[in-house]
Amino acid sequence: MDTLMWEAKAAEGRGAALLRWVLDDGVHAIADPAVRTEVFVSGDRVVVVAVGDAPPRRLPDPPEELVARPPHAWPFTRVNAAR
Repeated sequence: MDTLMWEAKAAEGRGAALLRWVLDDGVHAIADPAVRTEVFVSGDRVVVVAVGDAPPRRLPDPPEELVARPPHAWPFTRVNAAR
């Protein structure tokens, strides 16, 4: 399984609006029954983790007024270590 981790830092005072955009528009744009999507918040940051056989490479960009900087996205591949 592959994983996408997407992270955005909200503009000053826009954390709730950024989270609402992620839940209403960002995650909805990548909806796929074969991809599990989870959303996390920490202070002014919103993180989306999407796991599946073919998760998207990134989420769409949120409106510029909601973010302090462009979002970051990292693709990961699960590695299981044998013991």
